[in-house]
Amino acid sequence: MTTEDYKIMLPTLPVEPGVYRYINEDGVILYVGKAKNLKKRIASYFGNKKHRTTKTKRLVRAASHLEYTVVETEQDALLLESTLIKKYQPRYNVQLKDGKSYPYICIKNERFPRVFMTRKVIKDGSKYFGPYPSVRRVIVILELIKQLFPLRNCVYNLSEENIAKGKFKVCLEYHIKNCEGACQNLETEENYNEKIEQIKNMLSGHFGNVTRHLKKEMKAHAEALAFEKAQEIKEKLAAFENYQGKSTVVNPSIKDVDVFAIDMDEKLAYVNYLRVASGAVIHGFTLEMTPNLNDDKKDLLTFAIPMLLEKFASTAPELILPFRVPVLGYDEKKITIPRRGDKLKLLELCQKNVFYYKLQKQKQEIAKQGKQTHTERLMRTMKEDLNMDELPLHIECFDNSNIQGFYPVASCVVFRNGRPAKRDYRCFNIKTVEGPNDFASMEEVVYRRYKRMLDERTPLPQLIVIDGGKGQLSSSIKTLEQLDLMDKVTVIGIAKKLEEIYFPGDSVPLLLSKKSETLKVIQQIRNEAHRFAITFHRNQRSRDFTKTELTNIPGIGEKTAAKLLNHFKSVKRVKEAKVSTLVSIVGQGTAEKVIRYFREQEKKGT
Repeated sequence: MTTEDYKIMLPTLPVEPGVYRYINEDGVILYVGKAKNLKKRIASYFGNKKHRTTKTKRLVRAASHLEYTVVETEQDALLLESTLIKKYQPRYNVQLKDGKSYPYICIKNERFPRVFMTRKVIKDGSKYFGPYPSVRRVIVILELIKQLFPLRNCVYNLSEENIAKGKFKVCLEYHIKNCEGACQNLETEENYNEKIEQIKNMLSGHFGNVTRHLKKEMKAHAEALAFEKAQEIKEKLAAFENYQGKSTVVNPSIKDVDVFAIDMDEKLAYVNYLRVASGAVIHGFTLEMTPNLNDDKKDLLTFAIPMLLEKFASTAPELILPFRVPVLGYDEKKITIPRRGDKLKLLELCQKNVFYYKLQKQKQEIAKQGKQTHTERLMRTMKEDLNMDELPLHIECFDNSNIQGFYPVASCVVFRNGRPAKRDYRCFNIKTVEGPNDFASMEEVVYRRYKRMLDERTPLPQLIVIDGGKGQLSSSIKTLEQLDLMDKVTVIGIAKKLEEIYFPGDSVPLLLSKKSETLKVIQQIRNEAHRFAITFHRNQRSRDFTKTELTNIPGIGEKTAAKLLNHFKSVKRVKEAKVSTLVSIVGQGTAEKVIRYFREQEKKGT
């Protein structure tokens, strides 16, 4: 989509809130965004190029047109944006970095429900709690549940009919008191479900209900003079209170709230979520996101909160946030931006969590880079510097060489893992271009190279480097578009004067530091392509000159011989040429030398 397209659209753009969509030629939605004022927001994509990020430029280049939908309020825009992002998963929208599947605790939807850890959430009516940040945390909770409320862990179908027929026998778990024998009707369904209810209370953070239940049982056993049973319950109560004590107690007056904090670095954004129930922090989770385009903290937090609320099935009546953002289902009275008191301490705790999480990620990244080989680090650096989707493990560079249009040749140099792969080098004689035309020569060579690779189904390079500025790059792009390869490879041009890196469709070049490893690799492959092209060109000239006697003529040098051969194609035709034709090509004096030489040769022959 060009600036001219935007100028045509500008007079019709509304100033109302709405949602806009960038769409490519195939009708694929590339980006969905919301705006309080559609006209101003869309204008930001076509303003001063210096203030636009590389990702924004690439989005605008990739899009063929823009569509928008006007809505009544900013809240409606937020809802529509969220719906469209979930439905279409646009490439340029915020990407969640859930690199792994987190563990949940599942209470299975069945008679005599089992309680176990899982990483898959299946919509079969079962109740899921989580996700939890680590498996260790889940194991601790399940061990406590096992200690407090003995449950079955077998997978039998404990229907009334199967139990009545006596299909099952108690196992070792019953004998070591980890199960109360529901499979042989030794435990009633009512008693079992009461335990399940208390487990739900515990996992939901309603610790008071669990404590009251255990105390009630202990008192009932004591009144029935079952002191051993009462002692067992007392020990369970102590274990539960010890577990409860490990949760951060905030303030009993703060009932159910959800707390969010956000932090960012150059590459990622982190949103920390704390769930508080009955005055205690019962759950914590940090979400990683890759920001795109011009996203700031407010945009990212607005995007993250509904996803986390849905992920954790939260029904908290109040949210505590570092700054005000719109959240569906929560008016201003339900959102608190604390300035003092216990709620501020809770927000500070959340901010501390996200800060230390970010710090830990950065240390892990540094440690990871320390373990990387030089090649791995170099490939990642190049990928980031050139804003590529893949590591440039396979790079190809093209260069032309000729002398005033004579003996036009081109070279293709290949680097793999940042090093020359000389077996894969290729050289080309230009076939379709006459005269010194570098642009047309580059177009021909790039087409021949990649048309053959496509026909032979050879893996394409991740990065193509064109030696030259915008002209040579534009010629290459024509060919790559013709072969439908522009979305499959990254192509850049390097201009020799200031070592500027040009990207397709972008008039503003990228200037890398002279010490940049990325620039050094690009320079190395460019220089190697230049060397290889010149070597091939010299070899071609030398081969032709060894086959001709024109250079034996006094006063005729290599350039003049090349000019004559380039026009007449053979020495025989030069010999048979008319004087006027020779004069028009090499001038009167040189033409006379050529004619005189061949006449003397004829006399010697006779």
